[in-house]
Amino acid sequence: MLHTQGISNHTCGLLAVTCGKTSECKQEHETSNDRPRYPFPDFVSLGRLEVQMLTSPSPDEFRRVFESVQPNFVYFQGEQLQNDEVGSLVWGGVELSSAEDICGLFGTKLPTTVYLEIPNGEKLAEALHSKGIPYVIYWKNAFSCYAACHFRNALFSVVQSSSTHTWDAFQLAYASFRLYCVRNNHVLPANSHKVSGKLGPRLLGDPATIDVPPPEVDAGEDEEGSLGTLPAIKIYDDDVGIRFLVCGEPCMLDSCLLESLEDGVNALLSIEIRGSKLHNRVSAPPPPLQAGTFSRGVVTMRCDLSTCSSAHISLLVSGSAQTCFDDQLLENNIKKEVTEQSQLVHALPYSEGNKPPLSEPRRSASIACGAAVFEVCAKVPAWASQVLRQLAPDVSYRSLVALGIASIQGLAVASFEKDDADRLLFFCTRQGKYIHPNNFTPSRLPSWLKPPPPSRKRVEPSQDTSPGHHNGLMFANQAASRRIDKEDKKTGLVNGVTMPLLPARQRLKVAAMRPIPHIRHHKMLPFSGISEADGHDGGQVKTNLSVAPPTKHSIVGSTSAMHRKSFSSSYQAKQIISLNPLPLKKHGCGRSPIRVCSEEEFLKDVMQFLILRGHTRLIPQGGLAEFPDAILNAKRLDLYNLYREVVSRGGFHVGNGINWKGQVFSKMRNHTVTNRMTGVGNTLKRHYETYLLEYELAHDDVDGECCLLCHSSAAGDWVNCGICGEWAHFGCDRRQGLGAFKDYAKTDGLEYICPQCSVTNFKKKANKAPNGFS
Repeated sequence: MLHTQGISNHTCGLLAVTCGKTSECKQEHETSNDRPRYPFPDFVSLGRLEVQMLTSPSPDEFRRVFESVQPNFVYFQGEQLQNDEVGSLVWGGVELSSAEDICGLFGTKLPTTVYLEIPNGEKLAEALHSKGIPYVIYWKNAFSCYAACHFRNALFSVVQSSSTHTWDAFQLAYASFRLYCVRNNHVLPANSHKVSGKLGPRLLGDPATIDVPPPEVDAGEDEEGSLGTLPAIKIYDDDVGIRFLVCGEPCMLDSCLLESLEDGVNALLSIEIRGSKLHNRVSAPPPPLQAGTFSRGVVTMRCDLSTCSSAHISLLVSGSAQTCFDDQLLENNIKKEVTEQSQLVHALPYSEGNKPPLSEPRRSASIACGAAVFEVCAKVPAWASQVLRQLAPDVSYRSLVALGIASIQGLAVASFEKDDADRLLFFCTRQGKYIHPNNFTPSRLPSWLKPPPPSRKRVEPSQDTSPGHHNGLMFANQAASRRIDKEDKKTGLVNGVTMPLLPARQRLKVAAMRPIPHIRHHKMLPFSGISEADGHDGGQVKTNLSVAPPTKHSIVGSTSAMHRKSFSSSYQAKQIISLNPLPLKKHGCGRSPIRVCSEEEFLKDVMQFLILRGHTRLIPQGGLAEFPDAILNAKRLDLYNLYREVVSRGGFHVGNGINWKGQVFSKMRNHTVTNRMTGVGNTLKRHYETYLLEYELAHDDVDGECCLLCHSSAAGDWVNCGICGEWAHFGCDRRQGLGAFKDYAKTDGLEYICPQCSVTNFKKKANKAPNGFS
């Protein structure tokens, strides 16, 4: 929907007012045989666009219809002249050319956007904008009906596809206009004088912005004042290559083409992100090699979002705890960070380093309905590639068609129709370059249809008795290569494959001409850059809060006790953040200490805390009787014992220093003797993040621990004794025969027994193989 503030999922009402001569111009054009056909689109309600038509009304009739319909968008089409030119606004033989006539059409109720498709409309647009209409689109110079139709069709296609802001919709439509009309010199009417300056439509109005209020900070809450110096939210994502097939004739990839395509895709991604919605967030490890550069109080979150057109993406975000733990604030910051980037897409002048600038044509019935296309390569963020590839198969999504994009990474744009291809190819005929699809025969195969080059050349039996022939394949391969080079002139070579010199149509094999190249579809996985320190759980990505390196969680240790000790010391020297550094505002409740607090009092306090933090989605309608609504092992999740056991072992930031299955789950009511659940440790961590992580950070329930061997609370490779529950540095335990630290750090790994308990309970634990040996 076109609007000034926010994004709405409602439809956009369009009131289109024409002068009544459009159909006559269409018939005249269709009967002309000296130029290619241009299929003028009709005004129809489609997608989010609801169209109301008026043909040459009187001013009173227009006011009456406008008051009853109250559209968001009003479109005024000028008179269609005989020489493909668009004239002024004429209703019933009366010309509306003055600012008073146009402004008098509107009363107190005003639309969001007005589009004046008339020449020299700058003064009228300024008058409408001064009256209070937020956005006015106008043309400053003369233009042809084909250029106007192309821009209008692109603009309405965006409105049909997405709930969009006027600014973004105009930027996408104008990029399409530059790509096809300006670049092909098809803006001005035939036999018109050349005009200097910027050609095309203009927009009066302010750019779209996202207002993000700063997080509330209580005076004196942070003694060191670190909250005021925290960096802005940052998104971590790598750039990936992406290939577009764009409808049009093969051409040089000049700057006009690349810049227009960049601006159009940038506007498309801005539309998708501006209307996105945050659905879930979990703590995640920071990017490799960057955790040490984080300042105090910075956390990382894995955020799952759905875009304006329901494409799903996952982003790794870092920011302050106050921002990342507030869903609405985090969502707005993500939108602001993405939409304010000036350049998300970087088109490349060459698709490959050794590829010539002239792209090869590609014809397929499934791509642009068999029309001519050319290839453009670009660099985009990984999340943008996910969005584009999810939008391509959507038959109702028309914004990609507006830019002429017919294929993305081998995925055909499903909404592309034959009339779309005819309209786009029409602008390639100014200098007589038009090629009818039925008359095209490729001179050679496109690069994506060529078979891969052979790994080695096959050597045919030879009577050559040279020494090299008997000692190996080296000389034989050279001889075969010389024979093949001599025969290249007699038989054509295509990508290393010998083919006879026959006409191209006879040489192509139908089996090799697949409509869409096979592309491996990558799953939308969380951030894949996991450091070696996070690989203890068998390759599963952990979502523990890894912004506090001085935790009881470290890198894989060696089986040598001396090596473990030295490694632990060097690791401790690298710690720069104190224990549990998250400056989250304290709850300030009157709850009893966790050791004496009753379960009912605890659950009431958790519910109150979640409501204050804005997590009402976690509170069931039945209140305390149904809280929480999560089920584990066929029973309601036991939050009370889950929280008590975790905080008694150092808190969630300890990570895999806690044996979640053996030490925590066994103390919960969800545990059964015959339990056969798999992955219960990761399930408990997910539930803890959802319900209790923020609660833990806002309360002082975590027990301070020190190593029972060295009596130090320094960071290192912490492990928890499964019998007495005391903590120890794994590097401080110098007993022979211990396994590696990673064996105990796994969620379902070995159970660690401290030296004191090992001596006391040796006979009792002998058959359980503690510490990895019996």
